[in-house]
Amino acid sequence: MLMSLDQHKHSYVGYTQNLKKRLALHNSNKGAKYTRGRKWIVIYHKCYETKSIALKEEIKLKKNYKLRNKLKKIFKKSNLEI
Repeated sequence: MLMSLDQHKHSYVGYTQNLKKRLALHNSNKGAKYTRGRKWIVIYHKCYETKSIALKEEIKLKKNYKLRNKLKKIFKKSNLEI
């Protein structure tokens, strides 16, 4: 899950096999259309044994806005304490 650096309002969930490359694409305006024009940071990631399991979990997280907001709050809180 990515979070935008512009006031931390926006989040993006997606599947990838190469997280560093995908993040670089999003931050260079070459990733998904929704991510263009913003800078992003990774706030949550998880590895799965198979692509099909990963995609099912991706859909769950995309639809669960309460969980996404909770993850954003946890990330913000943990960064304030550093």
